[in-house]
Amino acid sequence: MSNPSEINGGSVVAMVGKDCVAIGCDLRLGMQSLTISYDFPKVFQFNNTFLGLTGLATDVVTLSEVFRYKVNLYNLREERDIQPETFANLVSSTLYEKRFGPYFVGPVVAGINANTGVPFIAGFDLIGCINYAKDFVVGGTSSDQLFGMCESLWEPNLEPDDLFETISQALLNAQDRDAISGCGALIYIITKDKIVKRLLKTRQD
Repeated sequence: MSNPSEINGGSVVAMVGKDCVAIGCDLRLGMQSLTISYDFPKVFQFNNTFLGLTGLATDVVTLSEVFRYKVNLYNLREERDIQPETFANLVSSTLYEKRFGPYFVGPVVAGINANTGVPFIAGFDLIGCINYAKDFVVGGTSSDQLFGMCESLWEPNLEPDDLFETISQALLNAQDRDAISGCGALIYIITKDKIVKRLLKTRQD
């Protein structure tokens, strides 16, 4: 039996820069080698925090709605926006609740703390174990290729424009080497005072 996390393909990467953070994903939805859609973004925004979800497409859609519900409840109860560190713990506990029948996803969280201005990124396994990182985290079927590209291209203290160029080149080159992800990319560059969303077009085969 094939790995359920790899049936629909997809890839996500997050990177830290100088007082900024970036997260990007591909746009392909497939059934292994059969492409179903060219417009299936895997990054979801929750105020100044972003969640990237790769894996089984039904679980991606389900979990994105579960987290939107939980974040709205948090905002109502606490009367403030959720911060990336708190959101990471929310993701971890939500996944661990289902550890005996887990969601087949590989979440990545990225954001900037609105109070301190410190960039934050983290990755998770499918039962919620948190992997904190100071440089980059990757997820999805092109993880191996993304690790290689990010290790080659990433540098400390990148400015927002340089960070955009770095994460774009890493994502595009990695998905070129993975048959079940691609079909364009969506990149978010997050700083303390603004969020920039950019769409990258690639070949559609």
